[in-house]
Amino acid sequence: MEINRIKVALAETRKKNKWLAEKIGKDESTISQWCTNARQPSLENLLKIANVLKIDIRDLLYPTNKTEN
Repeated sequence: MEINRIKVALAETRKKNKWLAEKIGKDESTISQWCTNARQPSLENLLKIANVLKIDIRDLLYPTNKTEN
């Protein structure tokens, strides 16, 4: 299941996994797992990613279904 949009956000900002790993102090393999949605980052790490990419943290998550019953 795709939960985060980190890979999309990196592509939109023309940044690479290695660059992000260096900026937030994580292993490149961890960033890769987040990008493939194999693992999910903590909220703290999502905030760090949003800050270094200069985007809204909400842009790092896929929206949930907002239909009303």
